[in-house]
Amino acid sequence: EGAGAMGAGFGLGLGLALSSSAFIGGSFVLKKKGLLRLCRRGRARAGQGGHAYLREWLWWAGLLCMGVGEAANFAAYAFAPATLVTPLGALSVLVSAVLSSTFLNEQLNVHGKIGCILSILGSTVMVIHAPQEEEVSSLESMAEKLKDPGFIVFAVCVLVSSLLLIFVAGPRYGQSNVLVYVLVCSAIGSLSVSCVKGLGIALKELFSGKPVLKEPLGWVLLVCLVICISIQINYLNKALDIFNTSVVTPVYYVLFTTAVMTCSTILFKEWQHMVLDNVVGSISGFLTIVSGIFLLHAFRDMPFTPSLLPLFLQPGRADLHPPWSSADRHQSCQHQPLLPSEDKGSQSTEEEEEK
Repeated sequence: EGAGAMGAGFGLGLGLALSSSAFIGGSFVLKKKGLLRLCRRGRARAGQGGHAYLREWLWWAGLLCMGVGEAANFAAYAFAPATLVTPLGALSVLVSAVLSSTFLNEQLNVHGKIGCILSILGSTVMVIHAPQEEEVSSLESMAEKLKDPGFIVFAVCVLVSSLLLIFVAGPRYGQSNVLVYVLVCSAIGSLSVSCVKGLGIALKELFSGKPVLKEPLGWVLLVCLVICISIQINYLNKALDIFNTSVVTPVYYVLFTTAVMTCSTILFKEWQHMVLDNVVGSISGFLTIVSGIFLLHAFRDMPFTPSLLPLFLQPGRADLHPPWSSADRHQSCQHQPLLPSEDKGSQSTEEEEEK
């Protein structure tokens, strides 16, 4: 019976994590659309410290969407391990990519589509191999875990590095390097996930009738969570305003997930009871998702035309140019886009005539 209940909880956590990805992916696009509208009106941009976005309804719609997504995510952490819930955030990157191509006119080429498929496959592998046991089931055990010296050292390192990034690196490199603001979000985010996990457990205990409201730990976690999320929203807004969505989203995903998995390993020790093939499966799934996200965004602005294909795959050209001829060897298909524009124009008309 216990195993069945655990399986049901795991399934519920998985469902909540997936729905959360859909809402969060949509929220990125709504917020960006709101910021673009403000930019067109000539208001002070968020990247330069402006807060005019607070009067833009599209930005609020994005924030509401993100709120719903985060609430679903919050609930997911109460039922499923953080090592599973966080990497599934990759699916929000897919939603964001597909919606960006529709509403923000950001291209989704063949590399992007392959990246989407890879991310879905990686997520599937992670779900299959994720740890199913919950290491923390009460606030008391959470309090003990938080006193662990390993976690205290990790938390201090995160806070010190975040302060250095905000006050030292931010003013110098914030406008030119995407990593500065995104690293702040990711580092602080790993702590906010721990707070969410603790609060999720507190809520489960509250609904089962335990006197949780008298426990100071729950309130401490709530205050920490509010502070962490405020910092995250502020710096994510700055990053989204300065850099393209297609750059911010994958970098944020990879850094945030790595930080959360590190934090979960140190705090909850979720990997402790996993057999080797599940550990390898989880890491492989995560790396597959990372590869998919890299493909999805690294070649985002590169147009993919039939002329980029190897010559023997190009429609109607295989008979004219045998792949072994010396001319083809010298004129690699990768160099074709560098041909003069007249040649490209005549090339496309030739192709149309052949069709």
